Amino acid sequence: MGDVWTWIISFLILITLVGLIVYQLICLADLEFDYINPYDSASRINFVVLPEFILQGLLCLLYLVTGHWFMALLCVPYLYYNFQLYSKKQHLIDVTEIFNLLDWEKKKRLFKLAYMILTLFLTIFWLIYSTLDDYED
Repeated sequence: MGDVWTWIISFLILITLVGLIVYQLICLADLEFDYINPYDSASRINFVVLPEFILQGLLCLLYLVTGHWFMALLCVPYLYYNFQLYSKKQHLIDVTEIFNLLDWEKKKRLFKLAYMILTLFLTIFWLIYSTLDDYED
């Protein structure tokens, strides 16, 4: 039963991460269509970047602690990418450069979204598999 709870917690964390990434994409789309100004868009995105990084680190740690090595290895490249962005101080969006980097920022977040959705599907698979496996016992 403990395995099922691990997958449920993982599912909730992943849904939160997908929500944060979609929120960032919506802010960038609003900026592109001139619904909000660059300062508001940058401040909204910068507000959720650090919680996204922390949640991703907690997710990877959860997989390591619970012994789900494949999922932990799947999370390592994304965690490393986030660490590199944070260590180079490139994790925040600059208000003055946001229009020049708009396409790049959208592509980055779309790649993150695709990566998180893949991880979410794998988590749903393992959640169902663990539930059925516990039901047979």
